Amino acid sequence: MAIAGTRLGKEYWMSFRILDLGDTALTIDFGDGADRQLLAAVAALDQALAGLIERGGLRGVVETVPTFRSLTVIYDPLRTSRGEIEPAIRAAIRPPAAAPATGGRRWCLPVCYGDQSSACGPDLDELAAACGLTPAEVVGLHSGGVYDVYMLGFLPGFAFMGDLPEGLSRPRRSEPRLRVPAGSVATAGTLTAIYPWESPGGWHLIGACPVPLFSTAWPQAALLQPGDRVSFRAVDEAEYRALLVDLAAARALPQPPASLLLDREAGR
Repeated sequence: MAIAGTRLGKEYWMSFRILDLGDTALTIDFGDGADRQLLAAVAALDQALAGLIERGGLRGVVETVPTFRSLTVIYDPLRTSRGEIEPAIRAAIRPPAAAPATGGRRWCLPVCYGDQSSACGPDLDELAAACGLTPAEVVGLHSGGVYDVYMLGFLPGFAFMGDLPEGLSRPRRSEPRLRVPAGSVATAGTLTAIYPWESPGGWHLIGACPVPLFSTAWPQAALLQPGDRVSFRAVDEAEYRALLVDLAAARALPQPPASLLLDREAGR
């Protein structure tokens, strides 16, 4: 099925499919790849369904899970079925241009680039050479962008963010590491991310972020959520180490550090 919308004065068509995901979920699939228009469509539908659920209009729906290009709706098959909830879901789908603001938050996170402070950024020089840039130019490009949080996955609190400046786009490493330190700031393809926990990984590691990204003490356990926007602020080793100490107890607090928020209610 397709719905019409307008973008920059031109008509375009956005297609979607509704697919079964076992007998307890369905997925609304808007397209392929990572694209801001697809992200806007997913975020708008997620917001619309959240409103329906709050008003009791989607009885039996347990959770919605957004990705780059799709939204999965998980439901209790003892209370409802695809046939019962699908009409309301279809009615909630709107073109991105007609969608309301997502209300995503705007974050500014500190990053110490390179490996001067820890083992988190060993690939900065190699990535710079592969891109035909100096390390300082890579830092300038990466910290100069504003990135959309497309989805969470891989690890609790791991946010896939895009899009990188075109000059920094490189495939994943040919040989993944068995251990990537927690806090590592990384790039792969058109995306960037921060590893919330130590884990294996094949992305290019260019720096370290001292901010905790996940805590069960917070209202939302993951600091970054789909629809948020993130910028990075380059810091030196001394500030990084000071922030690491200052933020060490943040996971035990009832709210994430408010000092990192640029705008609590920023739209898109």
